[in-house]
Amino acid sequence: MTADENESGGTSLPHEEHNARRFIWSNGFQNIGDQIVAPKTVLTWLFTSAGVPAAFTSFLVPIRESGSMLPQFALGPWVTSKSSRKGVWILGSVGQAICAALIAVSALLFDGTALGISVLILLAGLALFRAICSIAGKDVQGRTISKGHCGMITGRATALGGGFTLAVGLILFFLPNDLPQWVMVALLALGASTWALAALVFAGIREPEYEPEDNATAHGFGHMWELVKGDRDLQKFLVVRSLMLVTALSTPFIVVLAQEQGTDLAGLGAFIIASGGAALLGGRVSGWWSDKSSKSTMAWAAATASVVLVLLVLSARLAPESVNAWVMPLGFFAVNLAHTTVRVSRKTYLVDMADGDRRTLITGASNTVMGIMLLVVGAVNSVIAVLGTQAVLLFLAVLGVCGVFGARNLKEVSAS
Repeated sequence: MTADENESGGTSLPHEEHNARRFIWSNGFQNIGDQIVAPKTVLTWLFTSAGVPAAFTSFLVPIRESGSMLPQFALGPWVTSKSSRKGVWILGSVGQAICAALIAVSALLFDGTALGISVLILLAGLALFRAICSIAGKDVQGRTISKGHCGMITGRATALGGGFTLAVGLILFFLPNDLPQWVMVALLALGASTWALAALVFAGIREPEYEPEDNATAHGFGHMWELVKGDRDLQKFLVVRSLMLVTALSTPFIVVLAQEQGTDLAGLGAFIIASGGAALLGGRVSGWWSDKSSKSTMAWAAATASVVLVLLVLSARLAPESVNAWVMPLGFFAVNLAHTTVRVSRKTYLVDMADGDRRTLITGASNTVMGIMLLVVGAVNSVIAVLGTQAVLLFLAVLGVCGVFGARNLKEVSAS
């Protein structure tokens, strides 16, 4: 029986209040690490300031996102074969802490191409450990927290991470701009420590006994391929979801564009503030809107992101540095809001288009396909980056426009 099937319909489970607090703080600490060791802000800033070639920047988000998606389909049977899923989650969190700490060491020792190679390899390792946490965490939560309370826990953990991120952004915003390299290293080390704290907190969860499962055959890639090949609506959705990558992959290049316009360390603080603010605000409106029509919500979000990207390129070409110093973070905030909206609406669409076990299967298939597409589009971006940052942003804006028309042609699955 899966974790979802074990959730009780509102009935309080043993030690639930104790476990809920542990979930909020452990996931909150993990969210803080995600926001600090972030490919779209801090790592992008590090790459540009350390002279890492732009082609490496193109792979930061794809490796982080696809690395946490692609392994899930294969790792599922391994996780469910373990009698203690809590121990698996702790392993994943400690692994993320180690990878993040080594990224900080790399930032201290290397620059240029050497830094780019080392960070991308370590980021891939961090993403793999995050995939382990994702699978095990959902399982443990489903068996220890009753239905109707999981959303509250996720929301509070997100708020904790977003609030801390805003505080870090404000500190950076008011610090002097001529700070030594060790400040960036210390920031990355702080991010690494939050995953270690998350592991310590999660260890206190009172986990029920598990009956190890043997379900490797249900996760075969051949089965996944047959599922995608036989479902025309799923194929259309996967194409649209691929085009919606405009919101995920454009944010690092907005940061690079800002640095090209002369934005300083205070600008990094502004971008971190924008990221935290978008995470806090985005889910509220997009959730209600997605329940009305998730496909229309995707279309509007992609359209907004595409328009903002074009306006940012025009601003970089025509406006003075003093104007771009605040235009770039505002544009970054708008694209991040669009990204949050895309995430909520596509998840809603996926939930509404299928039921029961089929929903679980198409979710796994969708994440695996998107992991591959992230790497493909990231590779294309790295080639286009030779022409400059603005060329990449315009290419992604075109993808977003194509996504608008694709989303409009999806089957309507919302209830209202």
